[in-house]
Amino acid sequence: MINKENIRLRFAPSPTGYLHVGGLRTALYNYLFAKKNNGKLILRIEDTDQKRLVDNSIDNIIKVLNWSGIEFDEGPHLKTGTKGPYIQSERINIYKKYMLELVRKGDAYICFYSDERMKKINSSDSFKKTASEYDKRFKDLIPGEAINRMTNGENCVVRLAMPIKGKVIIDDLIKGKTSFDYKLIDDPIIIKSDGFPTYHFANVVDDYNMQISHVIRGEEWLPSLPKHIHLYNCFNWRVPKFAHLPLLLNENRTKLSKRQGDVAVEDYIEKGYMKDALINFIALLGWHESNNQEFYTISELKKVFSLDRVQSSGAVFNLQKLNWLNQHYIKNLSSAEIVKLSEKFIPKKWKVNHGMVELIKEKLSKISDIKDQLTPFFIAPEVSRKSVLEKYPKSNIYDIAVYMIKHLEKHNNMNKDLLSKIMNDIAEKTGSKGKNLWQPVRFIITGQEHGADLSSFISLLGNNECIKRFNNVL
Repeated sequence: MINKENIRLRFAPSPTGYLHVGGLRTALYNYLFAKKNNGKLILRIEDTDQKRLVDNSIDNIIKVLNWSGIEFDEGPHLKTGTKGPYIQSERINIYKKYMLELVRKGDAYICFYSDERMKKINSSDSFKKTASEYDKRFKDLIPGEAINRMTNGENCVVRLAMPIKGKVIIDDLIKGKTSFDYKLIDDPIIIKSDGFPTYHFANVVDDYNMQISHVIRGEEWLPSLPKHIHLYNCFNWRVPKFAHLPLLLNENRTKLSKRQGDVAVEDYIEKGYMKDALINFIALLGWHESNNQEFYTISELKKVFSLDRVQSSGAVFNLQKLNWLNQHYIKNLSSAEIVKLSEKFIPKKWKVNHGMVELIKEKLSKISDIKDQLTPFFIAPEVSRKSVLEKYPKSNIYDIAVYMIKHLEKHNNMNKDLLSKIMNDIAEKTGSKGKNLWQPVRFIITGQEHGADLSSFISLLGNNECIKRFNNVL
């Protein structure tokens, strides 16, 4: 049973670029857990890795989160909250205070580097790996003297002194009980040479000061958890509950990466994926109720979400399922709504009417598909008698085209019954029947082998334009 008093969670992205779909899932699960348990959700920006910062990334992340419908109770973009600042680079003095406390108690130690050694560490990964063992010699420095040297500007980093024996057992809300052997863990850097804290230090200090009760984050941080638990113990702070989410995987079960498809939420927004569809899909990446329900509104998710239904193994990002969900949400929109959402995808010179959209909307997996689906209305397919004959060698193409032109010149107000009568007449006169008749007729008019109701398409396109297209194969 969860104690619902003072439930506080945080989503803490780094402004190093776009918001990853995995980040959106983390934000969503934090949000759903908070709302289900009458808690608060805090947005915190973790920008201590100054070398990797990307201009405007904070604004873009907040913009995407606002688009998603995930609501925060505190954060840098809100005037509410008393636990700020909510951007880590604005909290440097806070980290310094706690770092000095650790050094004075002997739970951390300052390591001094010459300019030459600092250059080697910054330029060589292998050098960084051996630095931890080399730096243990600085454990014997008198804390007061070391602090004075650091204050006087000597090159240095600060390391957390990890236990040298024993184990820590962690009961993760998703992964279950996990054991870590302290002797296998190096002393991590908690303050870098530029004076900024590492993730290990800053996130613990901030989670304590912001009274975070539950930490829901990606499983890539699970190996770092012993360091974080040790920090809590050094300060005698209450340890929050941890839940590490499974990795998102490509369909070949490798870690989701941009090399195999879009991973930025912005990419999906740009392509016209609906907010409700993307949130529905993201929610099901590793979580599901015990039933077979596939469609959820955000309101429903807030009522039924629980961590005990989150799987511990990786979740496959199935683009086909996302397209299927998105298609469902698009079909439920009116033609007017689709036209409004599609403005940036449709050429301005095209005079699109609601009838056209209504006819093709069930074919839309995403809003950006609309141009391809509407193209046959505005651009005649590049077909010739030769190309159609090659495609349909068993069809009497010339006679089919001649008789279609005659019927189109004679009949207006095309509908299903009328088209069926016309096709029956042409079948009798040409000997071309079934798919040997219907498919070439559709292909000559639309350039497609399959599609929406052909009589409706002819009616919307107009008899004169259809006649022109049949003349192209004569």
